[in-house]
Amino acid sequence: MSDSEAAAAGDGRRAGVIFIFFVLMLDVLAMGVGIPVWPDLIKGFLGDDLPRAVEIGGYMGVGWAVMQFLCTPVQGALSDHFGRRPVLLFSMIGLALDYVLMAVAPNLWWLVVGRLISGATAASFSTANAYIADVTPVEKRPAAFGLMGAAFGVGFVLGPALGGYLGSFDPRLPFWVAAGLGLLNALYGYFILPESLPPERRMKFSILRANPIGSLNLLASSRKVAGLATANFFYLIGHNVYPAIFVWFAQYRYGWTPRMVGIALAVVGVMSIIVNGGLVGPVVKALGTRRSILTGLSFGIIGFLLYAVGPTEEWVWVAIPVAALWGIYGPAAQTEMTHSVDPHMQGQLQGALASLMGLASIISPGLYTQVFARAIDPASPVHVPGAPFYLAAFLLVCAFAFAWWATKPATAQAPAE
Repeated sequence: MSDSEAAAAGDGRRAGVIFIFFVLMLDVLAMGVGIPVWPDLIKGFLGDDLPRAVEIGGYMGVGWAVMQFLCTPVQGALSDHFGRRPVLLFSMIGLALDYVLMAVAPNLWWLVVGRLISGATAASFSTANAYIADVTPVEKRPAAFGLMGAAFGVGFVLGPALGGYLGSFDPRLPFWVAAGLGLLNALYGYFILPESLPPERRMKFSILRANPIGSLNLLASSRKVAGLATANFFYLIGHNVYPAIFVWFAQYRYGWTPRMVGIALAVVGVMSIIVNGGLVGPVVKALGTRRSILTGLSFGIIGFLLYAVGPTEEWVWVAIPVAALWGIYGPAAQTEMTHSVDPHMQGQLQGALASLMGLASIISPGLYTQVFARAIDPASPVHVPGAPFYLAAFLLVCAFAFAWWATKPATAQAPAE
């Protein structure tokens, strides 16, 4: 390859990574932009019936997670067959048009349909991560996946903030703005994004790999992949303690207003950006992937225990940066798993991992809310407001055990005599 060709390939990879950054950021923004305005939108259709609105909102959240679970492996398998570029562009355009649907929804049922479509079209995590695996050498993947984690953090901060600000003018305005951002990114991708998967490395589409259960078969392909996938499942459920219970926990234990909760969650997102965007690459380079995985999970365990035991709100501000350091885990674990499967199966791998994310998103809200309700029930024999965070810490201990087992170097066999 000539110098000019190498330079062009490098420019294409950089353009692709920039596009993927915004794909993931907008996917996460899609989860958060409606959080501040859902109550007003839903109550507007129900005549200000708050209990019913809360119930409907919960159903919509579960429906969104179910659609993520069902559709993410489909996108991953389609990208293994047709290439990453068309699947990513289709997902971005579909998500943008769905924002328009929710912005003009004339009744509650259209809003529900829009939320379900949003779950399906925003299920591009698998394809985005497969793209990164395609274009990034193994030794640079921790930093690249760390950058994708930073995109998650940016979306986590911007989504609720953007929705809250724009929603103060009109509860439908956040969806119009999100639609415009999605279409701009799709337009950028159409003209700039190169394909990362050449035809000779593509696979025939198979419904067995595309369905969420069949896609999980790949995760049993080796001890390392199976163990790290199991660790990732526990990790994901642990992570979901934030969206599932933090607002209720902070209001009950510390008397925080929604504004204070929003500030705290924004700080969580900012710390995630710092860790994933700046620390992951150097830390993994210094420690190696195995020690980075275990170190990241250790910080998560300590952080959640600080949340659980902290009697005053000051403990929260100590717990946030400590827990944020668990962000080292994700990119290191992703690197280990992508290195353990064939290059042409990266989309299927990411689809399977995203299916685990979908399962965790379905399980977590009911799990944590039920635990918290029992923990603060006056009739309960033991009053433990921090119970959800004790549970999250325990789940990370389970993740640590599986990750330690999966990445343990194989014992060398003694030579035959």
